[in-house]
Amino acid sequence: MNRDRLYFFLLNIGHFLDHLFTLIFATVAALALYREWGVGYAQLLAYATPGFFAFGLFSLPAGWLADRWSRDGMMSVFFIGIGLASIVTGFASNPLEIGIGLFVIGMFAAIYHPVGLAIVTMTWRNTGMRIAANGVWGNLGVACAALITGFLIDDGGWRMAFILPGIFSIAMGVAYTALRWDSMRAERTASKSPSKSASEGVAPEYKSLLLRISAIVFLTTAVSSVIFQSTTFALPKIFEERLAGLAGEVSAWTRDVAEAGTGDAATTVGSLAFLVFAVASIAQIVVGKMLDRYGPRPVFMTVAAIQIAFFSVMPGLTGGWAFAVALGFMLGAFGQIPINDYMIGKMASGAYRARVYGVRYVVAFSVLAVTLPLVAFVYANWGFDTLFHILAGAALVIFLAVATLPRRFPSAQSLPAEAD
Repeated sequence: MNRDRLYFFLLNIGHFLDHLFTLIFATVAALALYREWGVGYAQLLAYATPGFFAFGLFSLPAGWLADRWSRDGMMSVFFIGIGLASIVTGFASNPLEIGIGLFVIGMFAAIYHPVGLAIVTMTWRNTGMRIAANGVWGNLGVACAALITGFLIDDGGWRMAFILPGIFSIAMGVAYTALRWDSMRAERTASKSPSKSASEGVAPEYKSLLLRISAIVFLTTAVSSVIFQSTTFALPKIFEERLAGLAGEVSAWTRDVAEAGTGDAATTVGSLAFLVFAVASIAQIVVGKMLDRYGPRPVFMTVAAIQIAFFSVMPGLTGGWAFAVALGFMLGAFGQIPINDYMIGKMASGAYRARVYGVRYVVAFSVLAVTLPLVAFVYANWGFDTLFHILAGAALVIFLAVATLPRRFPSAQSLPAEAD
């Protein structure tokens, strides 16, 4: 593997780890801590909320530091910092300590998207394919969080679910630093002269259309984040409740085949969640190809309709049917990820695009944090069936908002040329 491929590989590993670390606690809380500490699942979710706020809010200062110091340097800080934070979190002895640990993990996790994705888009020419591949690695981080955490809970305890990935991340940080050391030393802060506003000279009707599309983008970003966070975070707990019989059958079959010991329920639930996440992540590639062919409006409406249908039929289901329907709504949840980024990229360019992306990440990640109290409150009072009805309503909001998009999507090329 040459240095260029290794560079891209390590950036992909970073995206994988970024999403894995933010979801380790989801499986730990659902399958271990509520029993070991005698704290309700809904109560435990409250301690994860500050970490997701940090995940969103610290993305802006992370990007600011990267521009003024070193992007590769910030990526080294990401790998090593999040690894150390995860190891320390693994030694928590009460909910408050684990909440503090998750907050620090969220701070370091905030580095990746404004810094890592900027490197990906600025370093290679075939940006579209690079972003798609990088996105799949992030999706696999979501998928593997349940699988790896469930396995480590059964075979080493929940603390190992934080400690071992932390050690691995530090090792990746050392490798990244060694690979990019010369670049870090050579990288200098470049003061950029203010460029001409992208909107100068644009027709008033175009500005009006741009504002309308921007409003739809940020509305759907917020609502989509509610759906994505609710499903990815709660799925291990949903599966523990709804797939008990199926998980038991799978667990018994694997013990018969592998002559394994008992006590592998967490691994089985984690494996089923991983299977759903991994298959659903393919939707992102399919949606990316459909966007280029058909544009965002019909694709986004189709994805929203899929979610409305599957969320609506999920209440009351258990066993194999629950598993199949969960796969359906996760296909929609993962499929919607690249659509807003595509729309931003089409309607804006240069510095304006960077600003819009920055706000988009703050909106998305801040909503991720707000979603956890919602999930906890709904689950504690009414259970997951009510949550599915709420998510079906959220998907309906997306469908109606996207229906107001123009059939012919404006391109950034309609804007005047910008000074580089």
